[in-house]
Amino acid sequence: MGIGILTSGGDCAGMNPAIRKFVDICFENKVEPYLIYDGLEGMIDGKIKKASKKDVSGIIHRGGTIIRSSRSKRFFEKVYREEAYNQLKSKGINSIVILGGDGSFRALKQFYDDFGIRFVGIPATIDNDIHLTEYCLGVDTALNVIRSAIDNIRDTASSFKRAFVVEVMGRECGYLAIVSAITSGAEICLVPEMEYNLNSIKYRLNSEIKEGRGYILAIVAEGVNKTQFLKDWIEKELGMDARVSVLGHIQRGGNPTVYDRLMGFEFASKALDALLNRNVQNGVVVYREGRFFIETIEDVVSGKYKIKRELLNLAKKMSGNT
Repeated sequence: MGIGILTSGGDCAGMNPAIRKFVDICFENKVEPYLIYDGLEGMIDGKIKKASKKDVSGIIHRGGTIIRSSRSKRFFEKVYREEAYNQLKSKGINSIVILGGDGSFRALKQFYDDFGIRFVGIPATIDNDIHLTEYCLGVDTALNVIRSAIDNIRDTASSFKRAFVVEVMGRECGYLAIVSAITSGAEICLVPEMEYNLNSIKYRLNSEIKEGRGYILAIVAEGVNKTQFLKDWIEKELGMDARVSVLGHIQRGGNPTVYDRLMGFEFASKALDALLNRNVQNGVVVYREGRFFIETIEDVVSGKYKIKRELLNLAKKMSGNT
């Protein structure tokens, strides 16, 4: 039996530790591990290689994914899924571990329905927006990258008595923004999950400026689409020079934190355990309340991730909801 591993969609720190653990466990269980390069596109094109210990030596500390990733439009067409199936069949691969988001999981579910290739998904996205899991691989590293950037920006903000509006990633999920705002001591936080009250923010910050506040940090989730608006609003309503800093893809890179390395190992172990014991046909490893579970793909993609109420409450003041 051969088992393949691929990374799909956006890359994130922690993928390489998971790949390393996948290969190690396969060898321990006398199963042939295969690396599928370039995601779903690579599976179609046959970019598949039997893994050796050398392939995964010295990769734990590296960000991104050594087997690369892609977003595949071709995989939506059955003719190309059939090509991918034939590529796997020629290698003797009958199951897959896939690291990615819910779109990647849906693609593999269709692949399973078509050809019976078993799979287990590992949630790997810095957006942390997958239903039924409290944590996705890569989030801790992304938060630490954001924390470092905000700490540096604060130095400049305080030196020039400026406001900085920092936009962070997350698509329609404000998890990165809200946690970063709370832990950096930001004055303003705008996320899709909360209404905001600019009049309340204006009243509070004008009072603080009169009392000597010299700078302002505002964290905005990209899904709010208010970054430039907030910068202009600060200059007009608060009378403070403001700058915008869009952190962008820097948030996906960097050496995985200790936590993401451990989580990569754990996610890979649970995924392979489910496949090797043949008790799962298709599912996703999730993490909740300190424990790992295997959920069905239908349950994972049927709902929307929700930020904990406790975090939202901590950010109320920054959104003007006091």
